[in-house]
Amino acid sequence: MSDRLTYPPLTVETAGMSGENAQHRLRAGNKLRVVDELRVRGPQSRAELRRATGLSRTTISTLVAELLAQRLVTESDDHGASAGRAGGRPSKSVRLNASAGAAVSIDIGARHIAIAIGDLGQQVLARRWTPLEYGHRAEDGLKVAVATVEDLLTEAAVDRSRVIGAALGLPAPISKPDGLVASSTILPGWAGVAPADELSRRLGIPAVVDNDANLGALAEAVSGAGSGAGQIAYIKVASGIGAGLIQDGALFRGSTGPAGEIGHTTVVEDGPFCRCGNRGCLELYASGLALLETVQSNAPDVDTVEKLVDRALAGDAICARAIADSGRHIGVAAASLVNLLGPECIVVGGELSRAGDA
Repeated sequence: MSDRLTYPPLTVETAGMSGENAQHRLRAGNKLRVVDELRVRGPQSRAELRRATGLSRTTISTLVAELLAQRLVTESDDHGASAGRAGGRPSKSVRLNASAGAAVSIDIGARHIAIAIGDLGQQVLARRWTPLEYGHRAEDGLKVAVATVEDLLTEAAVDRSRVIGAALGLPAPISKPDGLVASSTILPGWAGVAPADELSRRLGIPAVVDNDANLGALAEAVSGAGSGAGQIAYIKVASGIGAGLIQDGALFRGSTGPAGEIGHTTVVEDGPFCRCGNRGCLELYASGLALLETVQSNAPDVDTVEKLVDRALAGDAICARAIADSGRHIGVAAASLVNLLGPECIVVGGELSRAGDA
């Protein structure tokens, strides 16, 4: 298993494009490779960048010079363990310039919104978690998001002009390329909304949106439990259940976009109807919302997934049993996923994953 990123051959569509434009696009793609390598793997020498990206010495030298001029990277003598590899002469280490900008990350769930501000060196500068009402409207969620981002930028002393963009994760399929929330299953108040466009308009910065399980899969592949694996299945278990799939180092979306809806696979053929229109879906038996319904007749005060997990970890027999049953159902679905796709690893995340062995 390689511990490095792998890059597919970069292709350039040249139909109707001049040679100069095609060359510019190729250079931009190569520059992105170098930035991604530094972002994911940290500081490296030019020789290490050549080996990692497969680019020539001349290309790396030109791209690093451009990135230095744009102040996106810095270069300094590396006096670490690798400094003496070439006869004791220190090599120069290229690294992302953390002060060059900041990014906003926003996670909106059925009952919460979590926002963080980070620099380009992946250091979190400020963060906040805020509860939301279940079934909240998109307008309400966006108002909280915008106000919180404004507060956190002030708290982190980050000027708006330094923010390169915002990324928004939602527990819903996102249609491409229009970016609309394509389902009302978990977030009924968001169906048909283009949240990235709304967020960008209100904050005045570029914004992108994707399914939260897809973003979780990318995060685990880049710097988490799936780092180095080419095929990953990330299963997010929270109010609902979703999955993000990494195939050959890239996000797999399927032909229409919302691939990985493992929560709506059938585990009981004659089971109850699901909101998606099918019967016996995994979410009906193993999601956070389903478990809360199960335990509340005996534990009416357990009204959040967080409380459910806390009580299970504290030894509450009912909550522990509900989570154990959920784990068995998810295990059956995960086994089917392995048989179908054969991922190198499965990573389980989301609020219920905190229960661990339970």
